[in-house]
Amino acid sequence: MNRRLVLSALSVLSVAALAACAPMPPKDPDIVDIAAANGDFSTLVTAVKAAGLVETLKGDGPFTVFAPTNAAFAALPEGTVERLLKPENKDELVAILTYHVVPGAVTSDQLAGKRLDVATVQGATVHVDGRKGVRVNKAHVTSADIAASNGVIHVIDSVLLPPSR
Repeated sequence: MNRRLVLSALSVLSVAALAACAPMPPKDPDIVDIAAANGDFSTLVTAVKAAGLVETLKGDGPFTVFAPTNAAFAALPEGTVERLLKPENKDELVAILTYHVVPGAVTSDQLAGKRLDVATVQGATVHVDGRKGVRVNKAHVTSADIAASNGVIHVIDSVLLPPSR
């Protein structure tokens, strides 16, 4: 009887050990995962890392991110990106990047036909015009509604610069 009890306990422990070692099911990609997997966002991802915002943008959210492409960053005046990536300019970089983020998950159908000013995580507002496509300030949304586990990404064709304080 004791032998059966011991074998039964060992069997239960073996199953528990195997379950503990089993790989976790893959989680849905978050905003950072999606951006990092897309080569068109390599400058944005580099900037997010330099600004120390990776964990924030991997957080629960939800967030709406207006994500500039590499070409959008390349259109900035020469040397701007390199200057912003320097540690001594981190505060400015954080301000620029958080100006691209709006609390909540806002999809293009929620913006269609509307004009509104929306508060960003940075604190200033962006002007969104959804009457003919979607524009954010002067940037055009070139690809909308990329769903992430913690929000939505809208690809834009220029970098948004917050107003001077």
